[in-house]
Amino acid sequence: MIIYKVTLDLTLVMPRLKGFRLGEFNSEQPTVFTEANNPDDACYFTICRFSETILKQKETASTAILLKDILNDVRITIVRQSDA
Repeated sequence: MIIYKVTLDLTLVMPRLKGFRLGEFNSEQPTVFTEANNPDDACYFTICRFSETILKQKETASTAILLKDILNDVRITIVRQSDA
C-alpha cells in the first residue's frame, strides 16, 4: 500500500459543522495522510474517515441528513503520493 496526501476543501461546509469536533479535518483545507492502493481509494477512504468523524459523535437521522447534504460541498483538491 502507498501513503497518499489528500487535501480537501471544506470552505463551504465549515459553518454547518460548528458543533462537531473535527480532529484532523478542523480547518478549511486540511491535508490528511491516507494509506491506499491507488488515488481513487485514497479519496474514498478519506471521505469515509471524514464521515465517520461526524457520525460517531451524534448518530441520529438528522446528522445523517446533514452529512448527506454537506458531502455534495466537500471537494478533494489534491491527491499525491507522500514523500515519506
